[in-house]
Amino acid sequence: MSNEPSILVGVIGGSGLYNLGGLTVLKEVNPETPWGYPSSPITIASLPPGIPIAFLARHGTQHTYSPSSVPARANIAALKSIGVKAILAFSAVGSLREDIKPGDFIIPSQIIDRTKGIRPASFFEGTSVVAHAGFGDPFDVKLTTWLTQGVRKSLKQKNVDLHVDKCVVCMEGPQFSTRAESTMYRQWGGDIINMSVLPEAKLAREAELSYALIATATDYDSWRPNEAAVTAADVVKTLKQNADISRHVAAAVLTDLHAAVAEGGILTDSIGCMRSAIVRPAKLPEDIRKLHYILPEYFPALS
Repeated sequence: MSNEPSILVGVIGGSGLYNLGGLTVLKEVNPETPWGYPSSPITIASLPPGIPIAFLARHGTQHTYSPSSVPARANIAALKSIGVKAILAFSAVGSLREDIKPGDFIIPSQIIDRTKGIRPASFFEGTSVVAHAGFGDPFDVKLTTWLTQGVRKSLKQKNVDLHVDKCVVCMEGPQFSTRAESTMYRQWGGDIINMSVLPEAKLAREAELSYALIATATDYDSWRPNEAAVTAADVVKTLKQNADISRHVAAAVLTDLHAAVAEGGILTDSIGCMRSAIVRPAKLPEDIRKLHYILPEYFPALS
């Protein structure tokens, strides 16, 4: 019986954040899931107290995957398979509000879905199972509440502002918004915009993983009158600085987050959330085998 501490927390890095840096790398794992391989091997690294955490690069370590082609189901399933119970995801975003400046950090609480249905958005797609996961609060409320104080404290050390309780618009891309779209998103109540939070957040919910997003503003979207529309060059200017500060934030909160997840209090909304969501159980053995990978409690292994 192993005495090694469990890997309870996973970090997903977005554009510009391809590693956490400064940690002791223990190993890399690359599990093949029923939905394929994750977008990068998962790095298992040790925090200073000897606590292991998992890191996965959403777009691949060489930014191989565009937002629409990220193998999100494999990413979430792979993290769940190694024992992860909570995911701290980072993502670059554009700002839809004057007070959210490039370089600011945001912990959103809501999502507007503007993807186009071309990304597989459920583990149950193509199976005999019908399930409807609750998604009214798309980010785990207990986890985001827990994160706010620690993230704010760590950002204060860098003189960086944190915004909370904001709404992120997730668009398809890979092109940026038109000026008309950007203005419309503001009218809808959007505060920031990205291309990556979905279906990631939906899949984390289906896998009963606690999930929160720390967004890093790289630019103003195309809504500002008399200013040039956003370009990739604008985004890249801010990416490196934001990535360095993201590593600082991760280093500041991950040890305590691991302890909070181990204690279990912040997981009470995620664990068991799919129990009443499955309205038509699996009829086919191949579906049971596949879904056992992420939800063994509801899809027991076949003998």
